[in-house]
Amino acid sequence: MDQLVIAGKAYSSRLLVGTGKYKDFEQTRQAIEASGAEIVTVAIRRTNIGQDPNQPSLLDALPPSRFTYLPNTAGCYSADDAIRTLRLARELLDGHDLVKLEVLGDPQSLYPNVTETIKAAEVLVKDGFKVMVYTSDDPIIAKQLEDIGCVAVMPLASLIGSGMGILNPWNLQIIIDRIKVPVVVDAGVGTASDAAIAMELGCAAVLMNTAIAGAQDPVLMARAMRKAVEAGREAFLAGRMPKKMYQASPSSPTSGLIGS
Repeated sequence: MDQLVIAGKAYSSRLLVGTGKYKDFEQTRQAIEASGAEIVTVAIRRTNIGQDPNQPSLLDALPPSRFTYLPNTAGCYSADDAIRTLRLARELLDGHDLVKLEVLGDPQSLYPNVTETIKAAEVLVKDGFKVMVYTSDDPIIAKQLEDIGCVAVMPLASLIGSGMGILNPWNLQIIIDRIKVPVVVDAGVGTASDAAIAMELGCAAVLMNTAIAGAQDPVLMARAMRKAVEAGREAFLAGRMPKKMYQASPSSPTSGLIGS
């Protein structure tokens, strides 16, 4: 399969996976390995990656030598908090500069605050970070974030943790058509068909956490998501047949049939 390229680095997997909400780091490791993901997100405010030397560290379960860490700002509600969190992450991860920016509007919907997101993105890009940014499915905002210098734009499919799937494929399509950096569906995926649809639309990748961690069998769901992303990408590259209304044509040729 063709590779995903983000900030100049190529990845074989187009599935990005979060590391939260699992029962323990062992289940996290099993699910991530089953998913085939190479990029894993980690909430700096909620996950130990060295902040507490007396507690188990995610770095032991998912060694940075094998996985690309994507520190995120989950739980941040202002540009200042997000900027401070990612600067801490850069220190903890020895200068690591690929990050996921998300600035939330409220704790109920977890909808992005695009005004604060843009403010944070401007500062972080100037500060040398390679910013993958969670945002709404507004094509105008997506273009602004690309123009600021974000290396990937990640519109939600539906609300974080909702599992509602892709509610507005039309807006996603506009974003895909208008911007050149990778478009990664982030938030709202509930099952494998949602991931496949995102890829069939032409998204570069899909990022998910709850869809896997919240499944009854996270490891099996991770495996399903891996297959769905691969199938959706191949279907996009193959180019689907056109949809037709009342223009049925037989799948098999009719010439040469007995009696014809």
